[in-house]
Amino acid sequence: MIDWTKCSAATLGRGIAAGDIDPVDLTGHFLDAIAASPVADRIYARTTPGRAMSEARAARARAQDGRRLSPLDGVPINWKDLFDTAGIATEAGSAMLSGRVPETDAPVMRTATAMGTVCLGKTHMSELAFSGLGLNPVTATPPCINDGGAVPGGSSSGAAASVAFGLAAAAVGSDTGGSVRIPAAWNDLVGLKTTHGRISLDGVVPLAAWFDTVGPLTRSVEDAALMLGVLEGRPAPDLTAPASLKGRRFAVLRTIVTDDLRDEPARAHEDALKRLEIAGSTLVEFDAPEIEGPMGDSAILYTTEAWAHWRHLIEEKGDAMFGPIRDRFASGQVHSGADYAVAWQGMLAARRIWAERTAGFDAVLAPTAANIPPQVDRLMEQGDYYVTENLLTLRNTRVGNLMGVCGITLPTGHPSCGLMMLGRAMGEDRLLRVAAAAERALA
Repeated sequence: MIDWTKCSAATLGRGIAAGDIDPVDLTGHFLDAIAASPVADRIYARTTPGRAMSEARAARARAQDGRRLSPLDGVPINWKDLFDTAGIATEAGSAMLSGRVPETDAPVMRTATAMGTVCLGKTHMSELAFSGLGLNPVTATPPCINDGGAVPGGSSSGAAASVAFGLAAAAVGSDTGGSVRIPAAWNDLVGLKTTHGRISLDGVVPLAAWFDTVGPLTRSVEDAALMLGVLEGRPAPDLTAPASLKGRRFAVLRTIVTDDLRDEPARAHEDALKRLEIAGSTLVEFDAPEIEGPMGDSAILYTTEAWAHWRHLIEEKGDAMFGPIRDRFASGQVHSGADYAVAWQGMLAARRIWAERTAGFDAVLAPTAANIPPQVDRLMEQGDYYVTENLLTLRNTRVGNLMGVCGITLPTGHPSCGLMMLGRAMGEDRLLRVAAAAERALA
C-alpha cells in the first residue's frame, strides 16, 4: 500500500480525482499519523480534527458527484499559527497573544477552503515571526528533518517540519525576510515566496506589513504551483513549458550572498550550478552593488516597522517574550523618521536598478542560506551566537524581499542546502515554470 504521508499533494489530488483515494480516509490517516508522532506536539500548536473531517466529508461528496473544486480538493494541509481561523486560537508563537481567538478565517484561508483544501490545524512558529532560526522556547521548537538537535529554520518552522515529517501534504507559511524559504531549505523542501501584495494579508498577524508575504511549503514545484492556485482561488500556473533548461539564462549573484559561505552550502551551490549548466542553461556571474545600501539599511526598515506595530503590547507584556526576540523588536525604537524615509527611498531606487539589471535573465541564483541549521543548545546558551547566526541565516533570502520580487528555494540533494531562484515582481507563474525545469536537473 502507498504511504500517503510520503506522497506529494498533487499525487494525492490525482488519487482523489481517480476515485482511488477517499478524502475522509486520507484526512483520518493524517490525523492518526499526527496523533502517533512523537514530535507532533512540537510541530502543531493545535490540530482541528472536527473541521478537518467536516471538510473531508464535503470533499468526498464533491468527488463522488464529479464536481471537485480544484486539483487539491480533499487534500489535507495546515496553516502557520498567524493566519486567523474562526473559533480557533491564533497566537503567532507568543505568550503575549495567548487566548487570542479570531471570529473569522483570514481571507486567504477562506479562499483555500473554498478551493477544497482540508485544514489539519495550526503549526508552531518563531515568536511573532521575527527570527529565521525557528527557535521558540516560549511555545515549542519544531525538529529539523536532518538533525534532531538543530533548529528547523523559521519563522514558518512547524509548517516545514509538518511536511518533512509526513504530517501534512503541504503547508502555508509567511515570508517577510526568508521565513518560508529558510525552513523549506533546511528541511529539503520547496518554498515559494510570493510578491508582496499578491495575496491578501488581511487576517494575518503582521510583522512588517510592507514586507510580509504568504507562501506555500511543499514537496515539489508542482505542489507549490497548485498551492498558489488554491491560495489565489484560480487555476494553478501551467508548468508544461519550458520543458527543459536549454536556452535559459541565469544570473549567478555574487554580491553579499557568497560572503562567509559555510562549506556545506558552498559545495551544494557549486554542484547545483554545474547541474543546471549540464542541463543546457547559460550561467552569468554578476554583481549588484545596488543591493548593498538596502541590505545595510534593512535593520532600519524591518525593526522600525515591527516596533511601530507591536510596541504597546511589548511595553505591557514584553516580559513574556523570548529575550532575543524582544530585543530585536526594541531595537526599532532608536531609528528616526528621517532614517526610515531615507532607507525606503534608497531601497526603491535600488529596486529600479535591480529590475533593469536582471531583466534579461530567467532567474537570479544564490544559495538560499549561507549556513546550515545551528544546534538548539548552543543558540540557547550563547546569546551572541544566536544574534549572528540569525542575521546570517536571513541574509541571502532578504535580497528578494528588499528588491520586491518573488522567489523560490529548491532542494539541491545536499541536506539542508537549498538553491534560491529570484524572479520578477508578480512573476510567479514564469518562475515556477523555470523552477520545475531546474528541479528536474537537480533531482
